[in-house]
Amino acid sequence: MTVSDPIADMLTRIRNAIMARHDVVLVPTSRMKLYIAKILKQEGFIDSYEVLGSRPQRQIRLHLRYDDKNQPAISGLERVSKPGLRVYVPNGEIPRVYGGSGVAIVSTSKGVMVGQQAWRQGIGGELLCKVW
Repeated sequence: MTVSDPIADMLTRIRNAIMARHDVVLVPTSRMKLYIAKILKQEGFIDSYEVLGSRPQRQIRLHLRYDDKNQPAISGLERVSKPGLRVYVPNGEIPRVYGGSGVAIVSTSKGVMVGQQAWRQGIGGELLCKVW
């Protein structure tokens, strides 16, 4: 099945798995989704991720993080730039998500990175999503 917005599909799968209190979620793989999973791991929103399978049908298994009271580390996900309306931001307009407790994920000419890192490097790009 072809999905018109694979990143939004990934975020929706994560959101649904968190609402159902699942420990893992499987997502079809792509390079962009791997970059996003890497950022989620670095920022502490997920425990780990791994790539499963062989070339044509590879999947990413995301291990979701919960605290000791079974509250998820991710309380919200929002897709900003969509295929029908791309959102580009210069380095001075990269948003801070919830006063710095969340992250904005930006696709720049130097790769996919957190908004704060792009701001430090002085580059802007496409604002993919916000996670808090």
